[in-house]
Amino acid sequence: MAPELTPARAPRRPHPIAMHGETWDDPYFWLRDRDDPATLAYLRAENDYADAVMADTAALQEQLFAEMRARLNEADVSAPVKEADYLYYRRTEPGRQYPICCRRRDAPGAPEEVLLDQNALAEAAGAVYFRLGAFKVSPDGRRLAYAVDTTGAEVYTLYVKDLDSGEVLPGAVPNTYYGLVWAADSRTLFYTTLDAAKRPYRLHRRTAGADPSTDTLVYEEPDASYFLTVRTTRSGAYILVMLQSTLTTETRYLPADNPDAPLRLFAPRVHGEEYDVEHHGERFFIRSNAGAENFRLLATPATATDRPNWREVLPERPATLIDRVEAFRDHLVLFEREGGLQRIRVSDPDGVTHVRYVPFPEPVYAIEPGPNPEFASDTLRFNYSSLVTPDSAIDYDMRTGAWEVRKQDAIPSGYDPSRYVSERLEATAPDGMRVPISLVYRRGLQRDGGNPCLLIGYGAYGASSDPEFDRNRLSLLDRGFVVAIGHIRGGAELGRRWYDDGKMLRKKNTFIDFIACAEHLIAQGYTSPAWLAIRGVSAGGLLVGACMTMRPDLFRAVIARVPFVDVINSMSDPSIPLTVNEWEQWGNPAREDEFRYMRSYSPYDNIRATAYPHLLATGALNDPRVAYWEPAKFVAKLRATKTDSNLLLLKTNMAAGHGGASGRYDYLREIAFEDAFLLKALGANSMRSSAFSV
Repeated sequence: MAPELTPARAPRRPHPIAMHGETWDDPYFWLRDRDDPATLAYLRAENDYADAVMADTAALQEQLFAEMRARLNEADVSAPVKEADYLYYRRTEPGRQYPICCRRRDAPGAPEEVLLDQNALAEAAGAVYFRLGAFKVSPDGRRLAYAVDTTGAEVYTLYVKDLDSGEVLPGAVPNTYYGLVWAADSRTLFYTTLDAAKRPYRLHRRTAGADPSTDTLVYEEPDASYFLTVRTTRSGAYILVMLQSTLTTETRYLPADNPDAPLRLFAPRVHGEEYDVEHHGERFFIRSNAGAENFRLLATPATATDRPNWREVLPERPATLIDRVEAFRDHLVLFEREGGLQRIRVSDPDGVTHVRYVPFPEPVYAIEPGPNPEFASDTLRFNYSSLVTPDSAIDYDMRTGAWEVRKQDAIPSGYDPSRYVSERLEATAPDGMRVPISLVYRRGLQRDGGNPCLLIGYGAYGASSDPEFDRNRLSLLDRGFVVAIGHIRGGAELGRRWYDDGKMLRKKNTFIDFIACAEHLIAQGYTSPAWLAIRGVSAGGLLVGACMTMRPDLFRAVIARVPFVDVINSMSDPSIPLTVNEWEQWGNPAREDEFRYMRSYSPYDNIRATAYPHLLATGALNDPRVAYWEPAKFVAKLRATKTDSNLLLLKTNMAAGHGGASGRYDYLREIAFEDAFLLKALGANSMRSSAFSV
């Protein structure tokens, strides 16, 4: 290796750790101190090294960026959403990083009103990073409450804008989070603030434009394992305060037309029971897992909400997970999962009559609820896509069953879905569990083991990795890649048990499933270990880090984006955001059995002197979810331990948070860097990409 490409190795500083009769040294613990000049110097040195190693891909990165940008409709307008007298939408302009939030009256020829130009706000703040959080127009349409983060730390400053005058009212509120609602009077706001560990734990009430020092503390959650969020019911009648830990929830509420009323307890928390509520007329609907692993639907009078008054509307169906409940004036909608696929169940408001399911045009697809602010509407908005169908905003008429595509994302550079093939496979894990795999590739692919393949996974928090469209993925597909998604345990694709079987003392099922997916793709001829790359983000970074340390022989390249890889240290520190809340997700190292289990798979703790795949790890200096030091320590320890000469790169965004760059063009440059790394690591010159036009 040329001298100018030799990385600066992180100094080793002894830091002994003792737990449960074991003592070991963590020589890179010092990287947690962001105030130490040596820490920032090390991160910058790693960034310089990564850029130097990737310098020979500069033209390729520009080509990839140009391809991805050409697929953007740079002057785009979202499908409008009707709320009261207005149609709300966002539009983008060529060359500008952020959307412009707009509305116009729901009348022919009505002029556009710009509510918020995010580009102007970012420029005025001089911000490299800019993220809009809460965005709520008051019920009378005259005020806008919005929140802004300019660091990536997910700590927002709340503002209120008078939409008649265009002026921002005095009294900006710092240290707020995502939760924000208006009371029915259009003057009173409820918002949440963060504790020292960046946990949303307080609910406040304020009058728009007042001095924040006069705001009223409405509720404080003392238990550090609970997060506090706030929303209004779709009926607009109630404000709901949700308190949620990993296993338990509780709801409190007050009438939206009486914001000074005290919060009332809906039903007290019971450890291990989760419930959430939706209002309709004289009753509340309740989605609850009490006695129902995959949740059931109940109802209770609005005047008597405690558990003894709950009555079952829809019993648990063992094969069907109820994900979400949406109540309309004349309809009740359930978002469900069955057999690994999402479904939408529509019925009359009683939940049991005139039941019908929304039909979908493809066997494998992804949906998510869209904005549906109108309680009295007969139209259900949701978003639909598949591995080959671009994102589409769908309006479904719940009376007639008519399906209307209000907008499908255009790809200006051209896109022909018939050139691509989408499949669903099943791998068999060692314990016999059948693990679904969704995959997509260019038509005409040869299954002879010679194809580059990117296997993606997550497998945590019950979050499902649905087979949705990604226009940026086309750059890899058109270079001969197979892109596969492993629907592994830890997600909820196959119901709540699928999630429960991939956490705590069963977490290693997640990694075993992913390895089984990789081996199945190899056995079926889609790829081989010499051509196989894996990628994971956050908890998915833990996934690929664990699989890489368990089976380094199985993969050629790994991308670990903001990876959670230092499990023992992070879960031992309650001052770190999310730690206490997630002891029921991963385990608490203070308990010996949980400590020993976590230590058996924690990627940082399982690095050994052997050969590892090419690795690109990314981090973000202001990330509150996975601290920058996790990938930094992981790479530092690998540098000192591994026996190969494969690529080992650390790329830290010094001005962003968990989601990376905030601007749409800046984000594409990050993806282009990752794709160029894959092509370099797998050997771009030897790929059979000539079969496909790029």
